[in-house]
Amino acid sequence: MTIKKLLTILSAVLILSTNLVSAAHADGWQKTKIHHVLLVSIDGFHAVDFLNCSQGIESVNNGDAYCPNLAKLGATAVNYLDTSTSRPSDSFPGLMALMTGGTPRTYGAFYDVAYDRVLAPPTIATGNGLLGGTCNMDSPNGTSTEYDEGIDKNQGFLNGVDGISTSNGDGGMNSIDPNKLVRDPYKGCNPVFPWNFIRTNTIYGVIHSAGGYTAWSDKHPSYSAVAGPGNGSNLDDYYSPEINSNVVNLPNVTTPLGVSCATVPDPKADLTAWTNSFQNIQCYDTLKVNAVLNEIDGYNHNRSKKTQVPTIFGMNFQAVSVGQKLIEKGVATGGYTDATGTPTASLLAEIAFVDASIGQWVAELKKQGLWDSTLIIITAKHGQSPIDSSRYIPITAGGPVTTSPSMILDTCLPASESNAGAQIGPTEDDVSLLWLKNTCTTATEVGTLESQSPTTSNVAGIGEIFWGASLRQLFNKPGIPPEGDSRTPDILVTPNIGATYSGSTKKLAEHGGFSHDDTNVIVLVSYAGFSPKTLTTPVQTAQVAPTILKALGLDPASLQAVQLQGTPSLPGIPYSDLQ
Repeated sequence: MTIKKLLTILSAVLILSTNLVSAAHADGWQKTKIHHVLLVSIDGFHAVDFLNCSQGIESVNNGDAYCPNLAKLGATAVNYLDTSTSRPSDSFPGLMALMTGGTPRTYGAFYDVAYDRVLAPPTIATGNGLLGGTCNMDSPNGTSTEYDEGIDKNQGFLNGVDGISTSNGDGGMNSIDPNKLVRDPYKGCNPVFPWNFIRTNTIYGVIHSAGGYTAWSDKHPSYSAVAGPGNGSNLDDYYSPEINSNVVNLPNVTTPLGVSCATVPDPKADLTAWTNSFQNIQCYDTLKVNAVLNEIDGYNHNRSKKTQVPTIFGMNFQAVSVGQKLIEKGVATGGYTDATGTPTASLLAEIAFVDASIGQWVAELKKQGLWDSTLIIITAKHGQSPIDSSRYIPITAGGPVTTSPSMILDTCLPASESNAGAQIGPTEDDVSLLWLKNTCTTATEVGTLESQSPTTSNVAGIGEIFWGASLRQLFNKPGIPPEGDSRTPDILVTPNIGATYSGSTKKLAEHGGFSHDDTNVIVLVSYAGFSPKTLTTPVQTAQVAPTILKALGLDPASLQAVQLQGTPSLPGIPYSDLQ
């Protein structure tokens, strides 16, 4: 069977099964008490962060809870202590786990920037340096795949186009430049939009097909992947102010803590991205907080049109992630003061901001009479490592980590993934994903990594190397379809705790890897009628997706990833109380 025929069959099965499950399981729609689900990702927020902030730490806030609104949600919630995100724990696969109920094995997203042995380069260069190239039809091409700010029409602007408020709108799908998207050689070399890059359907597709109204806010236009599959119409309202745009004044925007954003609160910071400042990131996140408030009131995200309260809606917070990672020179350092997760003053301020935002939403839900019909799920796409900030080890010339796996194997990497290729470069943070040229063999290159990273002189900080059978127990076999998966890396390396393949002097933590600090995050499922319960049962963030459908009276098996991987709903939830 040819690759083209195989991909065509898979595409037809996907569309057919989506239509069938939507028709077959819509009969339970809105027969439960839950008519709305507010899904929130506090990126980076660990399970221990919630324990600490809700119960209090003696040395912080006089021992009182420093997230009182989250603590109140916990009083009517099931709290899961042993939760794991996707692996890799990057934002893109982390988000897709929440939306599909699967893992990279099924939904096919390994990282914002990864590699596909079949897809072809974009027509023109992306904003982050993935070069444009040719697309050879009906044959495997091979290219890095970029789904972050680099595919914006202009990533320098908050709306990804040409300004904050113009005739082009305020961000979203219209910010994506099709010429910067990778192309599918088996579909006429057409661009692969984010919602079709994902190989399985999402809760947004299921809920929209069943007649629900859907909304989401996130940090890049590319994260409209939550709408998959189809033409993007599964998202009724999508808001995505570009987080890596230039920082600007935000008239009429005030944070939940009362800080005006009419002028940039931290003008001395690096203003090339909102993530470069502890203060400025709160103004950025407030844009999305206000979008959710508008949606609770029955308007679209910018309150320009009366719509309806979404069936499924929510956003991601970036503030805590910045508080965990950022070293703002001359201002403050974030992170933690110890291994138990005691926050620095900078991180504490970010947690207080997020908590105040959640408090605003709860108050508005109650004001609008929606409190008893709304399920609130607080989780995170990823954690952050290391919690013990003193253990952070970047690549330095004279340090214990002087090189990375991609540097060691650079001559064996495709040009777009190599350090020497003058392109977007390797897929590395506190993990290293390696796709090899056809001229190199996996066993040989693994041997090279092992020989250059002995435990007595670990110049690359290598902890574990996954390849061959050890890789296949996590993902599909790497290769060209139908023999293998075009997106699975040949080698995946997880470093020792704290080691990060970055020479950045602006960070003291990162995510993407497999460590406990990377993957263990909050999962709090709260409803007005629940009694508090804490579970130590191991669960995954992928279980959030079937849980949402079950709470809404829809069939979790409507999700292809749930069918393929047998992903169960979260345990311990009194679903009978929702009927």
